[in-house]
Amino acid sequence: MPQVKIPAVYYRGGTSKGIIFKRTDLPEAAQVAGEARDKILLRVLGSPDPYKQQIDGLGNASSSTSKALIINKSTQPNHDVDYLFGQVSIDKPFVDWSGNCGNMTAAVGAFAVSQGLVDADRIPTGDGICTVRIWQKNIGKTIIAHVPIRNGEVLETGDFELDGVTFPAAEVVIEFIDPADEGGSMFPTGNVVDELEIDGIGKIQVTLINSGIPTVFVNAADIGYTGTELQVDINGNPEKLAFFEKIRAHGALKMGLIANLEEAQTRQHTPKVAFVAPPATYTASSGKTVSADEIDLLVRAFSMGKLHHAMMGTASVAIATAAAIKGTLVNLAAGGGAREAVRFGHPSGTLRVGAAAEQVNGEWIVKKAVMSRSARVIMEGWVRIPEDTLNN
Repeated sequence: MPQVKIPAVYYRGGTSKGIIFKRTDLPEAAQVAGEARDKILLRVLGSPDPYKQQIDGLGNASSSTSKALIINKSTQPNHDVDYLFGQVSIDKPFVDWSGNCGNMTAAVGAFAVSQGLVDADRIPTGDGICTVRIWQKNIGKTIIAHVPIRNGEVLETGDFELDGVTFPAAEVVIEFIDPADEGGSMFPTGNVVDELEIDGIGKIQVTLINSGIPTVFVNAADIGYTGTELQVDINGNPEKLAFFEKIRAHGALKMGLIANLEEAQTRQHTPKVAFVAPPATYTASSGKTVSADEIDLLVRAFSMGKLHHAMMGTASVAIATAAAIKGTLVNLAAGGGAREAVRFGHPSGTLRVGAAAEQVNGEWIVKKAVMSRSARVIMEGWVRIPEDTLNN
């Protein structure tokens, strides 16, 4: 049976990897939402795989590397491209379209410039920065990517180091504009701290925030953790993973994202769950020492049911926003008070993020959150899938 060839580019974006398509390059049936699109993306990544290895696809058996992006010329005024993100499940037959991927956003601007999706008069002909205006379709938000240009082309190499990525690259500054939920409160319950009552766990304090991506924050000490844990300490233990999934599901219910706890099983991408702690010295997964005096707080976050090896970009926006608002668990872990930036420790090292918050008519708002990432093309050409993918 022949295979279908689809033009695609395989990118590292931030601490993630994913496959990027131009929408018009996909088979016609997959250019719109629906079963055909999901089936193609699942097959490309090698899912669903009961072995959880994605051997027969481009996925690398982790939530950070099972990602698909669809980009096209923007239909929105004053934007260059529309960006749609799909988090492809590894072992189950579904693609979660409920949120954005902040790490892969670093690759969107570079892809847009390289693929001719940005008007030529917006790209420096020599050296400089191309400001790519991205409409994030999953969440209906504007993101600005400042893409470095050399001799009129995207610059990917450089000396910017990002913990969680082995080699240095060119820095891409990303601005998340008005990152809180459109039309809703940044704090869905109206509180900066809530209490969840969970069967088998008891009552725990949480901060429930929707900025960048819906996130449930909990104090590490309240659940028997220190905030210095690495993947090896949690991901191999089904009981620990089930513990955090239970917190996540109850947080989702409290935030109004699901109607019942069972719905959390098919909404794995959002919300995220994370635990925070005051600064402490620890050894990162690379073996280097992160000193307590280098950071403002510790954060560990889960993605698709596993402790993340570094930090998701969208969760970093949530961290930046929560840290800027007095009284949240994130803000208190960082020492409390007013702050517009924090450097937090994650399993792979540290990351600095910034956000400025203000209260207007009793509601907290954040106009912008900023962070730096990098992106690099790993491979480009065509991805192949069996011709009968849409029939199976």
